[in-house]
Amino acid sequence: MYDYALPEVRSNGLSIGRTFMPKFLRIGVHQSNVSGYTSKAWCVRRVGSAVFLKWGAVEVYGAGDGRKVCWTLPPRVKTIRCGTVQRAKDYAKAAIARRRSHRYESLAGSIAIRRRPADRGAELEQALATILFVDIVRSTEKAARLGDSRWTQVMNHYYAAVRRELKISRGKEVVTTGDGLLATFGAPATGVRCATAIREAVRTLGLEIRVGLHTGEYKVSGNEVFGLAFHIGARVAAKARAGEVLVSSAVKDLMSQSGIRFKDRGVHQLKGVPERWRLYRVEP
Repeated sequence: MYDYALPEVRSNGLSIGRTFMPKFLRIGVHQSNVSGYTSKAWCVRRVGSAVFLKWGAVEVYGAGDGRKVCWTLPPRVKTIRCGTVQRAKDYAKAAIARRRSHRYESLAGSIAIRRRPADRGAELEQALATILFVDIVRSTEKAARLGDSRWTQVMNHYYAAVRRELKISRGKEVVTTGDGLLATFGAPATGVRCATAIREAVRTLGLEIRVGLHTGEYKVSGNEVFGLAFHIGARVAAKARAGEVLVSSAVKDLMSQSGIRFKDRGVHQLKGVPERWRLYRVEP
């Protein structure tokens, strides 16, 4: 299944043909001649006075013009109704310009939705874990200041440091997204201690990160994972300030005997999550 195309419509309501969304692939530390990595893609398309957006994590296979790009999970979609055609043109132009200035490159061709092997006898397994999300604060500004060559070196050291701490803590890396990473842990205390260790390790590279942790159930199918718990973890991370490690109440409630200290950061509405969650900052 491929990225959809939308018909362009004249003011009289008649369709004048189907055109694919302009697509942009985040480069990060990966150049177009590198295969087998996870990145992020955006699609932007204007139809009349509306702008259609689609974005999400993608897997990239192959190199150069022969690359195959697949959505890792079904992408998020959003429709912006601008009221007038001119406003929609301005919005789309600005959205495309932002992609080009934030280390994205134009992507030709379609983005497929990865098909899972058909195994009707297999059921999704239920799992419980502490989920960690980490990403770099103000990474775009740092990349622009350092330049591509130096930034690539910094990012290689960054991922090496993160993975070293994951190995020490026996965390399981799930996916990387540009300058971010998602991992799971069997115990919340282990995840929190790993998060603080990662924070200190990457500071030696001149980087500040934000980290969010949540404990919850999710589904497992082979090497793939699904569930609201991952979305909650990502939204907790988005609430963190530079250098902060934030946890949801689900994590904090399981750690009364851990010796780790927390500071209440109040109740927050997490974007796209139906419930409000109390968050806590991990204290030094």
